[in-house]
Amino acid sequence: MKYKVVLNKSDEGYSVHCPGLPGCWSKGDTEAEAIENIKEAITDYLVAVYESVKDADMREIDVAV
Repeated sequence: MKYKVVLNKSDEGYSVHCPGLPGCWSKGDTEAEAIENIKEAITDYLVAVYESVKDADMREIDVAV
């Protein structure tokens, strides 16, 4: 899967968040480190969401954007 992320540079390094996954953010000393860290954060986020709904009656739908 592909997710858009937003990088913000500061004096302390880089912060990064994924607008499509509310609350999913990370940081790093370098841009590359921040990107690797957000990949891990996205994976952890998706696992937590899956675990919270794995026994629910779920459906997939198509949405035109």
